[in-house]
Order: sequence, then structure tokens, then C-alpha cells
Amino acid sequence: MPRKTEPRLPPHLLEEVDRILAMTCEIDTSDIPEVADWSKAERGKFYRPIKRQVTLRLDSDILEHFARGGRGYQTRINAALRKVVSAGGK
Repeated sequence: MPRKTEPRLPPHLLEEVDRILAMTCEIDTSDIPEVADWSKAERGKFYRPIKRQVTLRLDSDILEHFARGGRGYQTRINAALRKVVSAGGK
């Protein structure tokens, strides 16, 4: 059954809400140097796509090729697939 009246906050919380709402949102950046040259910036450097666990059947020679490089072979397979997709492959 829905409430017919809004819940009331205790007086000390109402005072806290008023104090927060009265605050200004000014951030002092005087100790941070301004970036004037963005030529060496890297787009997407910290981007991490969401991973999903799947079962994938690969030809054994393909799997052996990537596994020969040691740990991280799944990441290398993912990078190879991403390269194909980025190039517009199907």
C-alpha cells in the first residue's frame, strides 16, 4: 500500500541537508598545473571493455599457436579478433 504522506526527517538531518544545499561547489585547482599541450594524450587509455565468459571451439593449431606464447594467450586471441573487427572484417 503506497504512503499517503512523505516521511519526515528528524530536525538534525534537516539542518544537515540545509547546510549541504547552502554549500558552494567551488574546487580550488590553483595547485594543479593547466594542461596546454594535449598532443601526447592517449584516447581510451583507461577504457576496459566488459568481458563475458564464453565457450569457444577453436581449431587446435590456432589454439596451439597462441598458447605457445605462454600466459595471456586468451588476451592475445581477443586482441587478434578485435583487430579483425576493427578492420571491418566479418
